[in-house]
Amino acid sequence: MDSSDSSALSSNVAGFIDKSTNPKNSYCVDSLPVYVRELIAGGCAGAFAKTAVAPLERIKILFQTRTEGFHSLGVYRSLKKLINHEGIKGLYKGNGASLLRIVPYAALHYMSYEQYRCWLWSNCHFLGTGPVVDLLAGSAAGGTAVLCTYPLDLIRTKLAYQVVDNRQLFRNDINYACSSTTYRGVQDAFKQVYKERGIRALYRGVGPTLIGILPYAGLKFYIYEELKRHVPEEHQNSMVLRLSCGALAGLFGQTFTYPLDVIRRQMQVENLQQRGVRYRNTKEGLAFVVRNQGWRQLFSGLSINYIKVVPSVAIGFTTYDFMKSWLHVPSRPKSQAVSGM
Repeated sequence: MDSSDSSALSSNVAGFIDKSTNPKNSYCVDSLPVYVRELIAGGCAGAFAKTAVAPLERIKILFQTRTEGFHSLGVYRSLKKLINHEGIKGLYKGNGASLLRIVPYAALHYMSYEQYRCWLWSNCHFLGTGPVVDLLAGSAAGGTAVLCTYPLDLIRTKLAYQVVDNRQLFRNDINYACSSTTYRGVQDAFKQVYKERGIRALYRGVGPTLIGILPYAGLKFYIYEELKRHVPEEHQNSMVLRLSCGALAGLFGQTFTYPLDVIRRQMQVENLQQRGVRYRNTKEGLAFVVRNQGWRQLFSGLSINYIKVVPSVAIGFTTYDFMKSWLHVPSRPKSQAVSGM
């Protein structure tokens, strides 16, 4: 795309934002506290991005947890097989629980990032206002969001792990009878998991999640904001450039932390698997996987995660920036941005 095309697209986006906010709507929006507008923008960004890649998320979980009949297949064949067994709805199985988690998660993630960043600017002057602040604020925001919404992520994973042959086909070819526990929905899964070990069961696997999310969330915001700093001002509203910055942020951030995501998924579905292995902590889980499944298993599903995460993060950041403009969320003062470079 040349510069003229990019400028035209930027003008179209800016024009759409201007038309979507009449004086009456502006008054209603501006009457909301800034943090509420940030919550709304983050929630919308998370819901839109997660739904767009839900089928790929389902396949990734089946790969990571070594579900029988799926872990040795490619992405296309797995999608086709899943449709044969569960129909189109199977591609979105667990997405309801995922949205229940991602909306508050993304809302808290983006809002707390903005709040932590402002706090660091005001109280830690020695850090400046550059990329270090984005790294620290992003990490803290990721940890906050995880702690508040982790049980919903665990339930989503358990539901996505179950593959039920609704068409009575290939019954012996999939992991249908492996599980002694069958969940009928989000509410039923919550009840059964809570009966297992109480609150501790709802936070099973939170250790590797926190260890992974702190650097991932920090790197994601750091890379995105740093790339945006180098975009000329006349292209700041370009949707293509925002998507590109978000894609690169997701790509690099996910690569460094992916093995911890694999361990988290395996810990989340331990009670649904026949082998009965239980990891006491993240270090033990990493050692067990390398010793018994090979180091390649630590990156199982990484290719599909690239296909999923790159558009997901790109769509999420772009939607968030658009919603911030539409909701009139104050942007970072230019003087601070310049002084931090």
